[in-house]
This record gives sequence, C-alpha cells and structure tokens, in this order.
Amino acid sequence: MDYDFATWAGLCLRWLHVITGVAWIGASFYFVWLDNNLRDPVPPKDGVKGELWAVHGGGFYHSQKYMTAPAHMPDHLHWFKWEAYTTWLSGFGLLTVLYYVQAPIYLIDTAKHAFTQPQAIGVGLAFIFGGLLVYEGLCRSPLGRRPRAFGVVWFLTLTATTWALTQLFTDRGAFIHVGAIIGTCMVGNVFLIIIPNQRKIVADMLAGRPVDPRLGAMGKQRSVHNTHMTLPVIFIMISNHYAVVTGHPLAWLLLAMISAGGVSIRYFFILKHHGTIRHDFLFYGAMLIFAVSVIASGKPKTDAASLSPVPFSTAQAIVQKHCVMCHSPAPTHAGIPAPPLGASYDTPAHIQTYAPKIYERAVATSSMPLGNETGMTDEERAQLGAWIKQGAKIP
Repeated sequence: MDYDFATWAGLCLRWLHVITGVAWIGASFYFVWLDNNLRDPVPPKDGVKGELWAVHGGGFYHSQKYMTAPAHMPDHLHWFKWEAYTTWLSGFGLLTVLYYVQAPIYLIDTAKHAFTQPQAIGVGLAFIFGGLLVYEGLCRSPLGRRPRAFGVVWFLTLTATTWALTQLFTDRGAFIHVGAIIGTCMVGNVFLIIIPNQRKIVADMLAGRPVDPRLGAMGKQRSVHNTHMTLPVIFIMISNHYAVVTGHPLAWLLLAMISAGGVSIRYFFILKHHGTIRHDFLFYGAMLIFAVSVIASGKPKTDAASLSPVPFSTAQAIVQKHCVMCHSPAPTHAGIPAPPLGASYDTPAHIQTYAPKIYERAVATSSMPLGNETGMTDEERAQLGAWIKQGAKIP
C-alpha cells in the first residue's frame, strides 16, 4: 500500500487547526463583546462590576462580571484555554509537516539564500520564539503601559520581521512564519499571563487572601492584544491562495497594509460594542485593502504583451520543463502526491484552461515554481506571458 503520511497528516492537522481556531477566535470575540457590553447591575450587587442579559437559541442568559472574584467559588468553573493551546499545537504540527519536513519544497528558496534543511528550520524557529521574547519584553517594559505607542512599535517590529523573512524564505514560507510569530505571541498571552493570573486569583480566593485586581487587568490587556491581532493572522492562514500578494516584490508592505486594515476594521467593532460608531475606522480599513489591490494589480516586471508572437509549442515546452512535474495527474516531484489545487497542465486543453492562473503565478508574481527550483528565467516567463496575453491559442 502506497500510504502518503505527509498528505494525510497535513489534512488532519489543517482540519484540526481550523476547527480549534474557530473555537478560540469565537470565544475571544465573544468575551471582548461581552466585556464591552456589560451594564451596571440593577439593583446594585456587591462585588459585581457589570451584567448582561441576552437571548439566544430560545433561552435567556444572565452573565455577571465580578470586580475580583465572587464571594463563593462555584462547584464547576470553566477555563477557556484548550481552544488556544490546541490551535497552536495543531498549527505548529502543520508547520512542521509542511514547511520543515518538506523544507526544500516549501521553505527554501536558493535564489534568496541557500540554506540546508536544518539551517532553514533553525532560522524559522529562531524567528518564531525570538518574536515571542521581543513581544514579552515590550509588554513588560514601560511601553506596555502605553497601549497606542505599544501597538505602533509592535506593528513596526512585525513589519520589519516580515521584510527580513521575505529576503530569506519562499514567499509562502515567509508569510506563514509571520503568522506563526503572531500566533505564538497570542497563545503565549494565554499560557504565560491570562491562565496563570486566573489561577492566582482562584487560589487567593480559596485561601481567604485579598485578590490583587492587577492580575485581572493584566489578563484583560493581553486579551485585548489578541483580539487586535486576530484578523491579520487569519489572513495569513489563507494567504497561500493569493500569490498576487505573497509573490509581489513588495509582499512585506502589502501584508503590513492588509494587517493595518484588519486592525482598523476590528477596532471599529470594538468601539461599536461600547456604543461608539466610528465609520472612519471602517473606511480606513477598506481603503488600505483597496490600496493593496491596486498595488498588487500593477504592471508586471516584464511587458509580455509587447513581445513578438509566441507559438504554443514554445509555451508548452516551458510548461513541460517547469510546471508538469507538479501539475500532472501523477506528479513526479517528491512530496507532491497530487496536482496542487487539482490543476493539471498535461494536455494543450488543460494548459489553455489554466492559462490565467499560470500567468498570475508564473509571470505576474513569479511565485511559481516554488522557490524557482527549476531555474525559470525572466525570458521564459516573458514568452509564456506573451503567449497567454496574445490569446492563449492552441493548434
């Protein structure tokens, strides 16, 4: 039996990652919304900071938030942590199976830096956990007490990191490591601050000791950080589908703009929870993303349409040389068990059908072949682009 472990492991890990990610993000968004919609209890209740009445699924719900802790510990207390932990563990497993085990395919771009596989893995891990150390250092510094200044510095740090990674790894590999840095910081907030502080609060309460309100405040600060980072990391999770962004020469800038747009849109909804409608933040976010679409749709590096007519035989030879090893019913490339996205270029009709995608990935963005491992030249890209722009005609 020819069992492809990497493919099925990747499928299961990706599925688990999406499921637990939905659970974590959903819980995070809900509690931010809940915290921002609490109202003073009527009549006032000792120790209760706010309450909320809601109706959902045919029933009424009554939520209360205590200033520090309730007077009596309930028999059952739910801890929101495994959603975050499982999302990170499954994501790291997916990173390992796809980008580390198969680093020569998905991570290493020899045109940028000729890493060995162990070197590439080491650099990737250094960026991920180094990013966590930098984030924790910023949070624990005096800058951490100035939310807006902290946000600007952390955003610029991530932008600089994105630029550095795009100079070292494949386009997709660079983006996924930025996402891993953000995701690791987010789960670090849960593992290092939020849950430990909650445990201290519970322990103090059970021991009859006064509860330090700063513990809850620190947890809320990190929770707010997480909700602002959520939309950028979600985009990075799906970014491999958009070579027009990841393969652009200014990919690091496009990701920064998309992330800033996502943060702005998320901030609009946070303010809305408080009853403040600021459509300008929604507008800023939309305009940033629109600006990305304009930049990414700019003229390719080579004006393919201006070249002399290119026959199909020339285009087919280029595709056969650089693409068919992966894009065929039975790929011959190691680690590629099936044609990516189901796209096969093994017949003239298939090449013609997928011509727009070929143009986007091999000509406009130069994101394919992965890491340009076959050494596709600018002249070949121009010829292929010219054939497509001239109508993608076949005999």
